[in-house]
Amino acid sequence: MADLAAEPTHPNRPGEASSKVGAHPADTLKVIRAAILGTVVEYYDFGIYGYMATLLAAHFFVESDPNSALLSTFAAFAVAFFLRAPGGILFGHMGDKYGRKKALTWTILLMAVATTGIGLIPSYATLGIWATCLLVLCRCLQGFAAGGELGGANAFVSEHAPVHRRAFHTSFVNTGTYLGSLVASLVALVLTSAVSEDTLHDWAWRIPFLLSAVIGLIGLYIRRQLPETEQFEAVQESDSVEVAKYPIADVFAHAWRQIVLVTFLGALIVGGYYVAGVYAASYLQTEGGRSADFAFTSTCIAMVAAVISLPIAGYVGDRIGRRPVFFFGSGVTALISLPAFMVMRDGSPVAAVLAQCSLTFFIGLVNGVSFAAYAEIFRARYRYSGIAMSNNVTNMALGGTAPFIATLLINTTDNNLAPAGYLIATALMTFLATFFLKETRGTELEL
Repeated sequence: MADLAAEPTHPNRPGEASSKVGAHPADTLKVIRAAILGTVVEYYDFGIYGYMATLLAAHFFVESDPNSALLSTFAAFAVAFFLRAPGGILFGHMGDKYGRKKALTWTILLMAVATTGIGLIPSYATLGIWATCLLVLCRCLQGFAAGGELGGANAFVSEHAPVHRRAFHTSFVNTGTYLGSLVASLVALVLTSAVSEDTLHDWAWRIPFLLSAVIGLIGLYIRRQLPETEQFEAVQESDSVEVAKYPIADVFAHAWRQIVLVTFLGALIVGGYYVAGVYAASYLQTEGGRSADFAFTSTCIAMVAAVISLPIAGYVGDRIGRRPVFFFGSGVTALISLPAFMVMRDGSPVAAVLAQCSLTFFIGLVNGVSFAAYAEIFRARYRYSGIAMSNNVTNMALGGTAPFIATLLINTTDNNLAPAGYLIATALMTFLATFFLKETRGTELEL
């Protein structure tokens, strides 16, 4: 089983560099800040689409049945995830061959342009089916850009971080995923509270998408000031490490077992996030009978709980190891998913909020150590490509489809607790995959 977890860790060979190389304390804050901003943009953009789903359904999908229109909107949400793999291949190639900084600069730019575009598209009433096509095109561009963002940002920070604080540092990058959703939820909450329903449906729904341009430009400026990682530079300069013409082919040839492992390890992180952090806002309204304001408020609080859990997990992961955190977070999530959904459906307002928070907290624990572990089982010469490919396969299978499947499960089974079963399945996938993960705490990153 251990051969699935990582390539053997050896003392540095001639021409190789460890993770300690290039760890400049003066640059640490700048690197983490830039990585966080990129993931904030990515998950704000994906999150705001989910939170605005009912409005997008009304403007871009003309259906007599509101449930069908909502399903169509979530289908467009899902289709973008199938572009993540090609995006991961392109940006992984760019990041492993030409530099992490260059790839991450392009991902944030493309993401901001695509999301701003959604805010500018005329509605179905004006353009007809072309409006729907343009919406789907922008979603596809979002997915393509996202394919190279999160994995690349974590590879970047991992290579800058000192070995004894690697999980802690990368955990802050992953706060960007929840902060992005938190910002999206806050924007949705403020918007629905500040303007009338008619104004919201008329033009105000566009504001959250247009805000992406501002966030993206700030992130782009900061990323352009970053230093390249010395691990990447060491690969380029090494006489003993051959830089592959196509890094994606190199990672499949030498690390396909790691790709399979990381794909399953990420099941709860990806599926859980989109069920507990995005879909739950719709569930609280449609099945729990809550108002939109309540649903967005609950989701905001749940994102705060997740943000808190991430550095805790990173700190613990650096002290006792990655595997115990994986086991604990996924195991608890599997146990509490069904009761949590029952409480979100039938419980008091306070209990419903606490139920959603409990889910995001324990999912966040797993997320907090995940990308440090991923970086430690891929070599630097194909690290960006390896993490991006694995993460994107999981996102394709379990991420973008999660809100659609959750809604479909309720419609087909007539059981409004069915989404809990989906969440339990992802938790068990991560739990079982952890048995195949070799403990990598304290190991040096290899070229």
